[in-house]
Amino acid sequence: MEKIKAFLAKLPHPVRWALTMVVGFVLLILGLIMMVTPGPGLLFIFFGLSILALEIEWARELNKQGLQGLERIAAKIKSFFARNRGNK
Repeated sequence: MEKIKAFLAKLPHPVRWALTMVVGFVLLILGLIMMVTPGPGLLFIFFGLSILALEIEWARELNKQGLQGLERIAAKIKSFFARNRGNK
């Protein structure tokens, strides 16, 4: 993500904004389509939101909430396996 930020920082603001919007929304729409067709829909949605989060506040907040949810799920999975490992 840092390489993308560095590349975008070199561009003038209107070009940077337009490029970010187009790429972010294309990835987001592709991810939504892939939710009902075969493909990595959640991954594309995450990448689309991550790119949109560079310029849009609501995408930044949604991305942050999604990452917090993933962290909670990962913690539950780790505790589940730690508990089951102790029983054997």
